[in-house]
This record gives sequence, C-alpha cells and structure tokens, in this order.
Amino acid sequence: MGQAPKPTVTRVRPDKETATKQKLAYFSGISGQTAGATGLSMNLVVVPPGGSAEPHYHKDFEAAIYLLEGRVETRYGEGLAESVITEKGDFLFIPAGMPHQPFNLSDHRRPQPPERTGKRGALPGEEGINPARNSSLSRGFLPQKPSPTETQA
Repeated sequence: MGQAPKPTVTRVRPDKETATKQKLAYFSGISGQTAGATGLSMNLVVVPPGGSAEPHYHKDFEAAIYLLEGRVETRYGEGLAESVITEKGDFLFIPAGMPHQPFNLSDHRRPQPPERTGKRGALPGEEGINPARNSSLSRGFLPQKPSPTETQA
C-alpha cells in the first residue's frame, strides 16, 4: 500500500475564468483539484447585475463564502424555503448536500481576483493587493424557484 500524500500549505492564484454549469464568472480557488482539499471548496464566483445562480448543491464538499462587496440573498434548504442575507465582510458556510441559490441584491460592479502588486503575503488593503480593482457583486432578481440540481459550482 502507498502512503497518502503529506498535507502541505498550498497557494492558489485564480488567473483565468472557468466555464461552469451555472453560467457565472468563476475563478478556481481552493478545492480537491487545486489544493488537495478533502471537504472544502472556496472559489471566486461573480453574480452579475440582475443575476443569480441556478438552484444547486455540492454533493461531496462544503462551501465557504466571503462576500467582497454588496448584498446577497441566499435561499437554501428543502424547496429553498429558508433565506439568509449576507453583506460585505460576511462569511457564509454551506454544508455538503445543502440545496442553495444566491441572488445578488446590490448594484455594484463585478469583483475580479485581487491584482498583485508585488509584496508577497500582503493583506487586502495593504501593498500587494489593489482593493480598487476588487469591485462588487451586483443586483439580483427573484425568479421562480426550480428544483435544485447537482453541480460543481
């Protein structure tokens, strides 16, 4: 029997948009494929003005969300009957298998991956990441609630 790979610290830099079933701008971040994560996914997903994701769930992993800008309503649970509003600076945890659907409620421009200016390990707002380039999520609408489908994002 072979040994499992030794866990390590992994840096992921999203440098290109990926096409997904959700038809939203998606930049790969932390996942099993990029970092060897076994139960967590954290990516940059952009919900455009007037937009939302399709109802969906992630069968094999949890999702952690940090809202860069704006205001988002996330409907979740059976029939998407429950709802939570998140605003700039909020974190949101979604368990594996939980149906959910985000709606953008604000009118800001779309965020982009942080622009690096050269200083390694800098925090947002410090030298190293240009916060002016990180705009915001945008306004959503409230369409009919179709039944959730399984997707990877």
